[in-house]
Amino acid sequence: MASRPVIGVTTSITVGKAPEGAYVNSAYLGSVQQAGGVPLPLPPQLSGTALESLMSRVDGLLLTGGGDVDPALFGEAPHPTVHEVAPARDSLEMSAIRLGLERSLPILAICRGIQVLNVALGGSLYQDVGSDPGTQLRHSQGEPRDHPTHKVKLVPGSRLARVLGADEVEVNSMHHQAVKDVAPGLVAVGWAPDQVIEAVESEDAARFVLAVQWHPEELVGHSEPARRLFAGFVDAARRSQGTPAP
Repeated sequence: MASRPVIGVTTSITVGKAPEGAYVNSAYLGSVQQAGGVPLPLPPQLSGTALESLMSRVDGLLLTGGGDVDPALFGEAPHPTVHEVAPARDSLEMSAIRLGLERSLPILAICRGIQVLNVALGGSLYQDVGSDPGTQLRHSQGEPRDHPTHKVKLVPGSRLARVLGADEVEVNSMHHQAVKDVAPGLVAVGWAPDQVIEAVESEDAARFVLAVQWHPEELVGHSEPARRLFAGFVDAARRSQGTPAP
């Protein structure tokens, strides 16, 4: 029987609380498993050696949501709204991205994930979209997490549009940072109605590197594009391990 692809899943870290812990929302784990993958949490407390060992065994990397990326990593002082900065998490995810790209692993980045991926590759962020660049669109919704609140238009023919099976999708929105200057090697492929970047992907067509600002893991129960995104990601991980689909 073919083995299921193993997906490394980054986790959050408790900030300013004792005892220190690591955690991940169960929706990520459920979405990976529903798509046929096996989630393997990668907590920020891992040593560099431990991370390298685990990254040599995974078939894909999922960068999850969470607190803000440290603005110092893209050369800026923090905006007053920046919160839950966790240097250990930033460091682990930067290393995981590097190791994943070195191994040509499929990467799916969600919410904070799109932000840390962009910063890791040399891009920058808007630290608070409400004030810079400024927008009337609510990017931090008050509705339930599984409730779409705005649309995202995608570049027709982009890898993301092909994976989702749509050039426009309805998404949820739970962020206040966003991609500003797109990093070298990435290209913007999705925008909210206010033109805030909501999706990027690798310029290299041979690489499965997709990043979205919304939370598809919360939408898989009723959104076909969300299910297709996780299915496409896990299928790419399966192909990277050389295991045929069951």
